[in-house]
Amino acid sequence: MEPFRNLNSLVMPLDRANVDTDQIIPKQFLKRIERTGYGDFLFFDWRQTAAGEPIADFVLNDPRYKGAQILIAGKNFGCGSSREHAAWALSDFGFRAVIAPTFADIFYSNAGKNGIVLVKLSEEQVDQLLKNAGTIPGYKLTVSLEAQTVSDDRGFSASFEFDPFRKFCLIEGLDDIGLTLRHAAELDKFEKQHEEAGWLKAK
Repeated sequence: MEPFRNLNSLVMPLDRANVDTDQIIPKQFLKRIERTGYGDFLFFDWRQTAAGEPIADFVLNDPRYKGAQILIAGKNFGCGSSREHAAWALSDFGFRAVIAPTFADIFYSNAGKNGIVLVKLSEEQVDQLLKNAGTIPGYKLTVSLEAQTVSDDRGFSASFEFDPFRKFCLIEGLDDIGLTLRHAAELDKFEKQHEEAGWLKAK
């Protein structure tokens, strides 16, 4: 997992509340066995018409926001089913941080395990950032996980709370497998001791 310390990026505004995981990545794409390639289907039903034509005024299709790594959205982002594919889709598309007033609990956990920093700010602060991103060409924010702050070059600055353990994992670039591998030597020693004791021998 790529470490996350400080990110300065273009901002994409998604001015919608209660964005659920079924919209983030629709169910028809959950049959894929890979963890990559989901970015092509992010917000699939919002990005195009029933005939498959791109919806020009949807933010993911707006060239002004191409390359944005920070997404701003309304409250209760990531609600709905617990599919981890939602985090995979956001990450695969290129988002490294999402800012919203609140997030669904399971999505919050899944996002952190996949290298995405979820920043909780007040509704007033989020509304201001949505307005800025929607009206200021090339609007950028700096998200510092190290300092736990969000700021721009126009005077906006806010701090946010973050779980210390998840912060450590994100800064060090450690997913669940990476955390386990940090103890590889101890695990090998444990297995060797039990093997020598005959506990792991087949009966």
